[in-house]
Amino acid sequence: MFVRQPMRITSKAPCRVDLAGATLDIWPLYLFHENPITVNFAVNRYTSCDISTHSTPKIVLRSKDLGTEETFDSLAHLKAAKRYRLPILAMLTRYFSPGTGFTMESHSEAPAGAGISGSSALMIATATALNKLTNSGHKLEKIREIAQNVEAQVIRVPTGAQDYYPAMYGGISSISLTPAGIVRKALPVSANELNQRFVLVYTGAPRNSGINNWEVMKGHIDGKRAIHRNFDRIAAIANSMHDALNAHDWDSAGSLMREEWSYRRKNIPGITTPLIDRLVTVARRAGSTGAKVCGAGGGGCVVFLVEPGAKAKVTGALKAAGANALDAEVAPLGVRIKVKGAR
Repeated sequence: MFVRQPMRITSKAPCRVDLAGATLDIWPLYLFHENPITVNFAVNRYTSCDISTHSTPKIVLRSKDLGTEETFDSLAHLKAAKRYRLPILAMLTRYFSPGTGFTMESHSEAPAGAGISGSSALMIATATALNKLTNSGHKLEKIREIAQNVEAQVIRVPTGAQDYYPAMYGGISSISLTPAGIVRKALPVSANELNQRFVLVYTGAPRNSGINNWEVMKGHIDGKRAIHRNFDRIAAIANSMHDALNAHDWDSAGSLMREEWSYRRKNIPGITTPLIDRLVTVARRAGSTGAKVCGAGGGGCVVFLVEPGAKAKVTGALKAAGANALDAEVAPLGVRIKVKGAR
C-alpha cells in the first residue's frame, strides 16, 4: 500500500469499570463454570491514537502520557528490533504492517495501574486506526480478536475478553462467555441513573505486580478447589447482577457487589490493601451500598455504588480518607475514528 498524500487518522476509545464477573472472561476459565457472564460499563476516561503519514519510510511512536518516544528508520527496522519502549504501539504496527511511514501518538487518561483497562482501550483505539490506515477492512469483532491476541503477546500472559467491549461499544454491557463464542448485549440501564449511583476513586498504582489475574488463573488451572468454588459463586453473582440491572433493582446490585468483593478477597487476600479496606468502611457509613476494586486489585481504582442523593457525601468522605476521586461518568459511545486526507 502506498499513500499518495498526507493522511491523518485519529481514534478515541473509553476505558471500563467492571461490576461483576471479572477474571471469568479469561480463556479457558469460563468453560469450567455455569453460564459465565461479566457486567461492566464504559467510563469517560479515554485513550486515543493519532496517526499522521509522511513520504519517508520512518516510523515514529510517541506516548504523550508516558513521555516516551522511539523511532525506526523503516517497518523492517521496527520488526527487527528486539525490544520496544512502547510495545503496544510497536506490536500492533508489526501486525498491521503499514506500507508507509508515519508518526503515531497515543494518550491515555487512565491513571497508572488503575485497573480500568487503559491498555485494552488503547489497543482498540490503535488497532482501529491502523485498520483504517492499511485498509484492512476488519470488522469490530475481528479487531477485538486481534487486539486481545497482540496484548497477550505484549504482557506474556493470557488476557480476558471483557475489557475490550466497553472500548468497542460504550454504554453498559453484559458479556456472555460461551463455548460458541462471546456475545455482548447492551443493558437497558439509563446512563444518567448510573451516573448518580456510582463513585470511582483512585488509590494509587498496585504495589505488588504479582497480585493479578494470572495468579488466580494458575491456581484455578492447577485444580485448587477453593478458587473453583469461589468462581462458581462469582459466576452466579454476575448473572444476578445482570438481572438486577435489568430490573433496575439497585438495592440488590449493591448487595451483590458486596458479596462478589468478599469472594474475590478469598481468592487472593492481597487483592485489597489497608487503604482500600478503610475506604470501603468509610464509604459504607456515608451511604455506599457496595464496593469492589476494578481489575486485578492490589491498588488502582475502586468503584462504589451509592444510595440516591448520597454521591456527594460519599465522594467527600472518600477524599477525606485519602482517595483521589475521579470525575467519571458512563461513556455512551465506543471507539470513534476521524480521517483527514485521501489516498
